[in-house]
Amino acid sequence: MRYFMRLAYRGEGFLGWQVQPQGPTVQSTLEQALSRLLKQPIAVTGAGRTDTGVNARMMVAHFDAPNSLPSDLVYRLNCTVGKNIAVYEIWPVADDAHARFDATERTYRYYAATRKTPFFYPLTWSAPPSLDFEAMNQGAAYLIGRQDFTSFSKLHTQVKTNICDVRRAQWVQADEDMWYFEISADRFLRNMVRAVVGTLVDVGRGKMPAADVKRIIEQRDRCSAGTSMPPHALYLWDIKY
Repeated sequence: MRYFMRLAYRGEGFLGWQVQPQGPTVQSTLEQALSRLLKQPIAVTGAGRTDTGVNARMMVAHFDAPNSLPSDLVYRLNCTVGKNIAVYEIWPVADDAHARFDATERTYRYYAATRKTPFFYPLTWSAPPSLDFEAMNQGAAYLIGRQDFTSFSKLHTQVKTNICDVRRAQWVQADEDMWYFEISADRFLRNMVRAVVGTLVDVGRGKMPAADVKRIIEQRDRCSAGTSMPPHALYLWDIKY
């Protein structure tokens, strides 16, 4: 029987979501814990593949297991996976339900603190207070639509297309000293959000005009875009089905 699982995790200490031979990942940690608790090999498939150090406020994954699960499985799983992963719920779904392919929209947020604070480090990026967020939002407007985002993708990835349908992209002021960039799309490329944020930060610093974002998209060249931002301030924020 197939089950969906809703969880969150802090990216620190993990080499991303996907299983890697070099060290621990969120996927491998969950698979090892479930296999131990259910006493059989369990494979877990996630709705996305976050990079090393990236956080997830919401991740959905599925796995196949016996028809009857222990009633306290969520509790026991949380006692097993460590402090940086929290499993919220597990529920049965149709046998052909798929956490990744059935998702219709994903949302990421990148948090930037414009004043130093000891309470949010290292889960936000320390931004210079002089950033022009209005110009950054003008640049973000060029991201909207179904376009080829090769300029913001990590090179040599194994995907069939670099076309994504971006539905929302904007900087939002959360409070006096905190902003976040929120972007929603049907899919994302590897390193895409961090490269987009890095490019918009260049706009905010006055290194390029907002209209250059359109030119960068059209060039389909990663070298034309900005530097990839640090992963610790990026969150997989929401997933829709």
